[in-house]
Formats: sequence, C-alpha cells, structure tokens
Amino acid sequence: MTPSQSARKTISIVTPVFMEEDNVQRCYEEIKRLFEQELPDYQREHVFADNGSSDSTVAKLREIAANDPCVKVIVNSRNFGALQSIFNATLATTGDAVVPCVAADLQDPPEVIPEFVKLWEQGHMVVNGIRANRSENPVMLATRRLYYRLVRRLANVNVPLNAGEFQLLDRKVVESLRQFEDYYPYVRGMVASCGFNPASVSYEMRPRLKGRSRLNLYTLIDIGLNGIISLTNVPIRLCMFVGFMVAMLSFGISMIGLFRTLAAYWEGDSLADAGIPTLIIGMFFLGGVQLFFLGLVGEYISAIHSQVRKRPLVVEAERINFQSTSQSCSGSLTSDAESQTSNWQREAA
Repeated sequence: MTPSQSARKTISIVTPVFMEEDNVQRCYEEIKRLFEQELPDYQREHVFADNGSSDSTVAKLREIAANDPCVKVIVNSRNFGALQSIFNATLATTGDAVVPCVAADLQDPPEVIPEFVKLWEQGHMVVNGIRANRSENPVMLATRRLYYRLVRRLANVNVPLNAGEFQLLDRKVVESLRQFEDYYPYVRGMVASCGFNPASVSYEMRPRLKGRSRLNLYTLIDIGLNGIISLTNVPIRLCMFVGFMVAMLSFGISMIGLFRTLAAYWEGDSLADAGIPTLIIGMFFLGGVQLFFLGLVGEYISAIHSQVRKRPLVVEAERINFQSTSQSCSGSLTSDAESQTSNWQREAA
C-alpha cells in the first residue's frame, strides 16, 4: 500500500559515527538517493549520532546539515559507546518507522531498506536484517556464529540468529523502548523483548571501502558479554549448579578416602598414598573454576553497580537541525538550505 501525497509517512535513519570523515558524505548521498529513487513517497529523516570524533567528521556533518533540513546531527561530548549512542539517537527520531543503525561504512547495504518498508506496510512492526554472509576471516566468522547461537539458546526471548541493529522498527516499538532504563542498551535484545510481529530480510554484508573499524577485540567482547548478561540469568545459575556438583564430588571422594583409611587401620596397615601431584592438580583446577565463576558473578555485580548509579546514557554537546522537524524533506531544498544556514550559524555561535 503506497502512502498518498497528503499523508506522507516519514522513515527515520540513524547512523552512528566515530572518526568516519571518509564515509559520512557517501553515506548521506546513498540514503538521499535511495529515498529519491526507491522511496519517493516517503519523507526522509537522517540522524547522525557522532560519538566524540576528533577528526573532521563533525565539520562535514555540519556542512551537510546546513544544506539539507532532513539531516539532523547529535554530537556527544565524548565516546559513550556505540550502543548507547545508537539507542539515544533512536529515541530522538520522529519518523513513523525507524532504522536504528545504518553504519557509515555502508557494510549493511541501504538497498535492503525498501524491503524493510514493504514488510512494515504489510503489518510487521519489526523487520530484522539477517546477515546471511559477511566478509570476515574464518575464525571470527565461526566465533560470531557460535556466539549468536549461544545467545539464542540461553536467552529468555526469541533473539533472531545473525541479526544486528540494522532493522526497521515501527514508531510503537520505539516508544516501547523508552520504558527500558538500561545503562548499556543491547538494542537487538530489547527489541526482541518487546515481541510484536517480527519479519526478516536476509542480505550479504559488504566489505568496508574506506577507513577502518573502531570496534576492537575488547569492545566486541564487552558487547558480547553485555548481550548475554542482559538477556539471561543462566550463567549465574550455572555457577550454582557447578558449585553444587563439585561439592558433591568432593564429598564423595572424601568418603572413599575415609573408608579406605579405616579399612587399612582395621587390618593393622598404615595407608599413606603418594597423592601430592593429584592434590596439586586438584587445587589448581578448583582454584581456576572458582576464579572463573567469581569473574562471572563480578560481571553481574558490575552491571548492577552501573545500573543503580543511574548515570546518563550519553551527554550531548550539541544538536543540529532538530528545530527543523516541521520542514518538508521533499522537492527542492534551496530555500530550506538558506534558512538552515542561518540557523546553523546561530547554533555554532
């Protein structure tokens, strides 16, 4: 069903950026072209969320926003994390539907968005993008697949395999996300927790053309652990179960040793097994198990600690073009751009 000209729906696109000076212009042009050619009956709102870039990313975004009222920019005071920035920008959108993450490097192809919109118009309030294939080394690819299956198996909600934040959400879903008070929002898990009626679109991730990803191994591990901790309490229950089993095993071995000692004493023999290596190995093994589970429990305690302190999700240094929500994002942008230039100059001053 195609929207009429008198009741044009707005699709909001969120692009998180950090040190992406080589990609923001291309990303903007690709999204603009997509709406002009494939989604001409929808209005465009493109929100860039800068996470404290120190290169020329913000300067380029200012220039883009000065000439296009459809582009809005949130500038964070520092790097608060990718997921925090994505969630904050998603809540700042005004569209009838929102795509929470179109990466500036365009590895998730914008050409899939019209398929998202088609399924949304058919009544699906959540449309997940499923990464059927991605250009990555075999070890990292296998690790990701194992992780996604682990999360799906452990989670108490239905988290789709190989799905990320590249998805489409109805406005009702976005408003539902406002009810979450999470210091470290795992957006795909929160969306899965909302339920609704999800659909899926498979696509192939493209290789990054310019720049380099700022997601290092530590950040990926941090996001992965957050995904597990935020969706399930199975690991903490596993600690209790393994601890109970080890305690029972130790009790059983102790009883066997006691009976052997008593039997030897009854027969007048002295039982002194040379079990020092076994004892050392057992001590190191149990010590390792204890440290592992203490670390796991520590992750949950750390999450509780961060949550109860109720720090802000992000601190914004500036918002650009958010006063232009009433302006149309269709047709000629000449007069709008002239007006927006003066607005931007006032904001910069």
